[in-house]
Amino acid sequence: MAMRGARGTPTGLPQAMSPESALASDIFDQFVSAGTFKTALSTYRQMCDVLQLSPSPLPVFYPRLKVKLRSWRAASLWAKLDKRAAHKCYNRGKACAGMRVLIIGGGPCGLRTAIEAQLLGAKVVVLEKRDRFSRNNVLHLWPFVIHDLRSLGAKKFFGKFCAGSIDHISIRQLQLILLKVALLLGVEVHENVTFKDLLEPPEDQSMEKIGWRAQVLPADHPASQYEFDVLIGADGKRNTLKAGFNRREFRGKLAIAITANFMNRHTLEEARVQEISGVAFIFNQRFFQDMKESTGIDLENIVYYKDDTHYFVMTAKKQSLLERGVIIDDYSDTARLLSPDNVDRSALKEYARDAADFATGYALPCLEFAVNHYGQPDVAMFDFTSMYAADNASRLLERHGHWLLQGLVGDSLLEPFWPTGSGCARGFLSSLDAAWMIRSWAANRDSPLHVLAERESIYRLLAQTTPENLSKDMAEYSLNPSSRYPNLNLQTVLPSQVRPLCRTDIEIKLPPPGPRLLTDMQRKRRRRDSIIHPDALLSWCQRQVALYSKIKIENMTSSWKDGLALCAILHRYRPDLIDLDELSTADVATNNQQ
Repeated sequence: MAMRGARGTPTGLPQAMSPESALASDIFDQFVSAGTFKTALSTYRQMCDVLQLSPSPLPVFYPRLKVKLRSWRAASLWAKLDKRAAHKCYNRGKACAGMRVLIIGGGPCGLRTAIEAQLLGAKVVVLEKRDRFSRNNVLHLWPFVIHDLRSLGAKKFFGKFCAGSIDHISIRQLQLILLKVALLLGVEVHENVTFKDLLEPPEDQSMEKIGWRAQVLPADHPASQYEFDVLIGADGKRNTLKAGFNRREFRGKLAIAITANFMNRHTLEEARVQEISGVAFIFNQRFFQDMKESTGIDLENIVYYKDDTHYFVMTAKKQSLLERGVIIDDYSDTARLLSPDNVDRSALKEYARDAADFATGYALPCLEFAVNHYGQPDVAMFDFTSMYAADNASRLLERHGHWLLQGLVGDSLLEPFWPTGSGCARGFLSSLDAAWMIRSWAANRDSPLHVLAERESIYRLLAQTTPENLSKDMAEYSLNPSSRYPNLNLQTVLPSQVRPLCRTDIEIKLPPPGPRLLTDMQRKRRRRDSIIHPDALLSWCQRQVALYSKIKIENMTSSWKDGLALCAILHRYRPDLIDLDELSTADVATNNQQ
C-alpha cells in the first residue's frame, strides 16, 4: 500500500497533471522530436504560451519550466541540465546576473555560446538571419565535443548521436540539438533577423538612459530595441563585426576542396557501405593512382561520412579538374580560377559522383544529389589556400557611461583547416572561452584591461590545440579554461599590451600586478619542483664520472668547457660511441664534436 504524505497525497505515485501541463507535455514531445528549425521554434513558442512563460534569464525561466513540465521524458532531460547548471562556475545562475548578451548567428558556435551565457544567468538573445537549418555537411567531432554534447542531453534529442564508434554529425542536426537546449534554458531566439550595424548610446542621457543597441533588418523588429552590454560575433567567416577585429591571412599551396552530399535513403545496401574516415595520398598511393587511371580524377585525400546524407569531401588537383572540364580556363589568380563563370557545374557534379562511386567500390545504389538551401544540387568547390584568423578575440568600448564587451567565436575568430577536423572542436573551445570572458567581466568591472589580457592569453592557445594536448580528464572540463588547457599561462598577454583594444573616454589606470594565477598542472609542477635540491643535477653528474679518475666535475660551468665531462657521461652509457682514451684536454674542439 502506498504511504500517504502530510496532506494525504500518496508518496511514490506521480501527481496528477493540470490540463495545461498535460497539453504542454504533448507539445514538449513534439518539440523534442522536431526535425526542422521552424518546427522546433513553433512548438517551443506554443508550449511557452500554454504554460504562460516567456524566455528570460535562467533563474527566472528554467525552474518554472521544470515545475510545469513533469513528464518522464522531460524529467530525464532535466537531470542532465541540472547537473550542468549545478557547477560552481555558474554560481547557481547568478554569476552574470543583470548582464544582457546579444549573439549574432545561430550556428553551432553561436548557440553553444548562448547556452553558457544563459547558464551564467545573463539575459541572452540570438539573431539568426535564416529561418531554416539546411547545411548537410558533416562535422568530425573530437572526443571532448562528444562528451560535452552528451552532458547537454544530445541523445535525448537525437537518439543516434555518436552511437558506437560514430564520431561525426551533420551541421544541421548539431544546430537542432543546441537550439533545443538553448530554448529550454530560456534563450530568446529570433529567426529571419539580420544584424546590420552597432548603434552607440546617444550623447544626451539626461532624459533616458539608453545603451548599446543593434540596427537590424527588418528595421521595426523588437530586437532593434534590445539594449545589451555584451556582443558576440558568431556569424562565420563573413563576420559582421569587422570594426576593431583585424584579420591575418595564412596562405599555403593551392588547395581546392570539393564537398558533395548525396541522398541517403537508409536502405540495407547503403548501410553496408563502409565509411572512409580519411585517406590521404601519402598513406595510400595505390588507391589514388588506381582512381586516376580509372576515372581521370586525381585527389590528395577523400573523406566519406554517412549521416542524413552521404557526405564526401575531397581535395582535388587542379590539373585533373582542367582535364575533366570542371575548370574551364587556367588562371594564376585563385579567385578568378574558381569563379562561378569559370566552373562547369555539370562537369563538377560528374567529377564528384565518379569520385564517390570509385571510393565506395560502386556500392552505393543511387548517387542522387541532396538539395542545398538554394534548392540546388548540394555540391560545391571552394579554395582553402588562404585562411584567416582575427588578430584579437575581444575588445571593450565605452560611450557616455555605457560599456560594451565584444568577442568573436567560431569561424569568425579562426577559420579551420577541414582535413584536421578542427573546426567544430576549436569553435566550441572559443565559445567556452568567450563565456568565461563574460563571467570575468561580470566579476571584474574595475579591471577591464585584465579581462581583455586574460582572454587574449587564452586565444593564443587556440590555433595550437589538438586532441592530444588538451586535458585528458574530460569529466572535469568546465567553463574555467584551466580545466581544458593543461599548459595555460594567463599572463602570456599583459594588461598594458591590450590598451588599444579598450576604447573609452574614461582614463583607465592599471592596478599593481597581483600574484600570477597558476593552473592546477602548474601548481603540481611547483610542488614537485620545490622538493628538488638545487645541486641535484651537479650531484648526479659527479656520480656518473666517479670511476673516471682524470675527469672531475666541480661545477656546472667551467668543468664542462673542455668537453671531457660530457664525453665521459656518454661513454658510461654508450662506450661503443666514444674512445675516451684518444681524447685530450688540449683538443677542446675535437672533444666537443664527439
